[in-house]
Amino acid sequence: MSNDEKRLAESCINTIRFLSVDAIQKARSGHPGLPMGGAAMAYTLWTRHLKHNPANPKWVDRDRFVLSAGHGSMLLYSLLYLTGYDLSLEDIKDFRKWGSKTPGHPELGITPGVEVTTGPLGQGISNAVGMAIAEAYLAAIYNRPGHEIVDHYTYVIAGDGDLMEGVAFEASALAGHLGLGKLIVLYDDNHISLAGSTYLTFTEDLQKRFAACNWHVQYVEDGNDIAEIDKALINAREETGRPSIISVRTLIGYGAPNKQNTYGAHGSPLGPEEVIAAKENIGWPTEQEFFIPDDVLKHMQGALNIGEKHEFGWRAAFNRYKEAFPEDAADFERVMDGKLPENWDSDLPQFDSDTKGIATRKASETVMQYLATCLPEFIGGSADLNPSCFTWLKGYGDFEAPDTVPGDSQGAVGSRWDYGGRNIHYGVREHAMGAISGGMALHGGIIPFTGTFLVFSDYMRPPMRLAALMGIRVIYVFTHDSIGVGEDGPTHQPVEQIMSLRNIPNLTVIRPADAAEVVEAWRFAILNRKGPTTLIFTRQNVPNLDRSEYASARNLRKGGYILWESAEGLPEVILIGTGSDLHIALEAGKKLAEEKIHVRVVALPSWEIFDGQPEEYREKVLPSSVKARVAVEAGIRQGWEHYVGLEGAVVGMDGFGASAPASVLYEKFGITEEHVIQAAKKLVK
Repeated sequence: MSNDEKRLAESCINTIRFLSVDAIQKARSGHPGLPMGGAAMAYTLWTRHLKHNPANPKWVDRDRFVLSAGHGSMLLYSLLYLTGYDLSLEDIKDFRKWGSKTPGHPELGITPGVEVTTGPLGQGISNAVGMAIAEAYLAAIYNRPGHEIVDHYTYVIAGDGDLMEGVAFEASALAGHLGLGKLIVLYDDNHISLAGSTYLTFTEDLQKRFAACNWHVQYVEDGNDIAEIDKALINAREETGRPSIISVRTLIGYGAPNKQNTYGAHGSPLGPEEVIAAKENIGWPTEQEFFIPDDVLKHMQGALNIGEKHEFGWRAAFNRYKEAFPEDAADFERVMDGKLPENWDSDLPQFDSDTKGIATRKASETVMQYLATCLPEFIGGSADLNPSCFTWLKGYGDFEAPDTVPGDSQGAVGSRWDYGGRNIHYGVREHAMGAISGGMALHGGIIPFTGTFLVFSDYMRPPMRLAALMGIRVIYVFTHDSIGVGEDGPTHQPVEQIMSLRNIPNLTVIRPADAAEVVEAWRFAILNRKGPTTLIFTRQNVPNLDRSEYASARNLRKGGYILWESAEGLPEVILIGTGSDLHIALEAGKKLAEEKIHVRVVALPSWEIFDGQPEEYREKVLPSSVKARVAVEAGIRQGWEHYVGLEGAVVGMDGFGASAPASVLYEKFGITEEHVIQAAKKLVK
């Protein structure tokens, strides 16, 4: 590199640093430490390796970049602005203001070029594992010899806090097992966290940890040495059989004379005096805020021309692919657009009425096998619970590193072991499973599903919340949905989880009552592109209702509906049920009708869908004039006031379950027809 090139590179790096510092100081809020310390490695990645087109942030074969250490958001915003994304200098100056394109932490859909919402530590790097899985799967499915239309990397900048979080370890262990060679992590190894030195809490040998997890590991001693960082990135790209982590020794708050290498630079503005001192220390003009040299902007915006050439070359290659493989090309375009095939749901399974019935988890398994036949983008797995949750796609192979030979294939659901397999074995890693699935959805071209017991949804809650915040299509399958789990006892019997999940904004929770509702629940989940969907299924058998006698299960698409009523007109009492407990409400309603009480039984499989219906429809199902209402659900009562009001009653749980057969538990905890009848009669009188 010539002296002029070195000078320009240094000027670019300092521009990134001080754009960030000035924006944070102007906002009087933010995290300057990472942008100052990590600017050199970010510059090296973005100008020498990252394949992207700022004019088209959604180009499908772009490299994905995840700032897992999302508190350093101004580092990313500075890069996006300087390289020509649709972000102005005024947007930079509006950092952390109401309605700005530059929120405190990166948010999907707010800032052009932001791939994922980050900030909760550990989540971004785990999302990135999902992105790498998606790239590998789509490449295995669609690439052909001489036609590699899917060929990109997933890059991450992660910090100490990211790698302290357990979810990052879970996800990294799986990434190493799967040999995801196109996942490259730059670790901002600055030895400082928010509360002090990492020597207080974080002293394991990270390089040995990742090496043990089958990662390619490198160390760069000087975080400002762009030549060494560049060399490490080249080495990482050449390593095809393992993910790579490059530990880059940086100095947090680099250049700030009184705060460099201290936790004081982590989460607070430097302060006016320290900003000036830092600029003087590095040799940056102090008289002008948001200073950007002309040659820096010209150089950085060269990414527009480079990106255009990358995309133009890819489109030419895709056109050749399209000529050679027109059907594959059309399907690739469809999945990347997030569209569904025509008539994809025309042959969904149908279930006959049956008093013995079937567990809704088994009905779900049947539906999933059908979905696999028509949706190649449908891929997922469970947290080591396939034989219990039935969240598998039989005959579609296992997503595993192509060169591995399983020592014990017992329980494998397909004979093929490669990146084209559609069953992901997550191991007992629910937290990582949730975050990885989110990353797969974020990548595009994938409809991911997960599977575990409902009680373990607690382990997955952070990535579920983020998926809801981002509005991405992930389908969470939870089985063993109540005290109906039985003998496994209270550790495995969810009582508060359903209500807890209903409290997450933009997460649709569906608890089907029988096999016919399961079909409709899956139909809704596949169609729902506005956010994630949670499907909650039983362990025990439940009757398949005779839909010639009761309302059609297609009404599930409205969230709630009148299943049956004993007479026309306004009822005296309304019984509301979900899942397996709807059958208790129905039987109680029949007996009340025998006593000449006008009863309406309402199926309410999804609160979120029902609450989104027009007021006229909701009033038709639950007339406000009818105050006598009883809700039945084998979960906590708290929350049902939303539908029964303070004058109604709830037949449910007040505490944890116990170890006993399911039938005994329902009786002992009072979730029976008799208790529903008693509650209804009290209200009618």
